[in-house]
Amino acid sequence: MIVFISCVKSKVNQQTTAENLYKSDLFHKQLKYAKQITTKDDHIYILSAKYGVLELNDIVSPYELTLNNMNKLKRKQWAYKCVKQLQEKEIDFKDKTIFLTGKPYSQYLSQLFPNKEFPLNDLSFGMRLKQLKEWLDE
Repeated sequence: MIVFISCVKSKVNQQTTAENLYKSDLFHKQLKYAKQITTKDDHIYILSAKYGVLELNDIVSPYELTLNNMNKLKRKQWAYKCVKQLQEKEIDFKDKTIFLTGKPYSQYLSQLFPNKEFPLNDLSFGMRLKQLKEWLDE
């Protein structure tokens, strides 16, 4: 299984691992839920507007960029970059894939995954957070 979570605006002000760069409640709940539903054989990736596909232990620097303000062409280019990165990681695009992201982060990338789910896709920021809290029994 593959689980994608999305980056968020709030970040620490220093270089660190991707897992520790983002500091919003939404990000931490996405990550906690992703860890809860995966096993050691599964993959959790962060979809970053700047870096593309990040593994949790990748070292990254803070940045200010979001897909929410990008036009269709830029988002397609970003998705293409992500596909290339995933091919380099030799992932199986047929694996069950869960996008715990908003629509801008899944819209084009998800087209390559036949076995996909979007449990939070059509929810607002606040409703995504609420749903994650319910799933986590918080």
